[in-house]
Amino acid sequence: MNKQGYTFASATSTTAKALLLGAALSATGGAYAAGDKGDVTLAYVEWSSEVASTNVVKAVLEEQGYNVELKSLSAAAMWQAVAFGDADGMVAAWLPTTHEDYMKKVSAKIEDLGVNLDGTKLGLVVPTYSKLNSIEDLKTQGDDIDDRIIGIEPGAGLTRLTEKVVEDYGLEDIDLRTGSGATMTAALNNAIKGKRDIVVTGWTPHWMFARWDLKYLDDPKNVYGGAEQIHTIARLGLKEDMPEVYSILDNFHWTPEQMGQVMLKNQEKDADPYENAKAWVDSHPDIVKGWLPATAQ
Repeated sequence: MNKQGYTFASATSTTAKALLLGAALSATGGAYAAGDKGDVTLAYVEWSSEVASTNVVKAVLEEQGYNVELKSLSAAAMWQAVAFGDADGMVAAWLPTTHEDYMKKVSAKIEDLGVNLDGTKLGLVVPTYSKLNSIEDLKTQGDDIDDRIIGIEPGAGLTRLTEKVVEDYGLEDIDLRTGSGATMTAALNNAIKGKRDIVVTGWTPHWMFARWDLKYLDDPKNVYGGAEQIHTIARLGLKEDMPEVYSILDNFHWTPEQMGQVMLKNQEKDADPYENAKAWVDSHPDIVKGWLPATAQ
């Protein structure tokens, strides 16, 4: 991975070597072997959406000749990794609300490349058969859900917002139980099998909305905010160090429906997220072509 600490001389030397290699390959009609163009590190959080998108970007970069390492981190650590050059970028920044605090802390040390997915949402989620329709209902119907909300990781932005929901709505008798995305969906699955009421912290896009009939509870105080977007974030200096990688990250953009195709495949038994990502990339060449710089098309 190229870091911000490279000197001008080393960067110039690296560029010269790359140009010589490219010229030689061009002259012989060859192609880059995997990893020939250098190492790239991408950070992400273990949300099903980010597992899907990060592996798709990895598959595209590796097709272009890069060796890509993925780092699974907490949300806070993910932002720190990009800000301090321990990762080259991420495609997992939920803005403007979920990751607002992280963005404020490191905004001068990163570059926001803009939106890679529109149409996200956060909130409390229940099965559609539930009589609960609003967060306000939890004040009087907490017994129906055993006075608990099933959450995800303690450090997640969604968890922070849900803690604020408990405070702002006066839900002191409701216990927010943190865990992980996997424990949350497992609890949801068990409740639905028994047709029991349950409230979980949820977000869109997520494969659970394709598997089960679910609904968001109304949020009249708008604590969770409106619709969000997922942004791509790059470390400072990436554009100069690895312009092709920067361009691919900058161009990457897809829809919730496209992401959902990969997420659902990842829920199958013995699924390999990277192999599923490669299969999706191989079957959508026209979409992927739009992410590549003109020189690579």
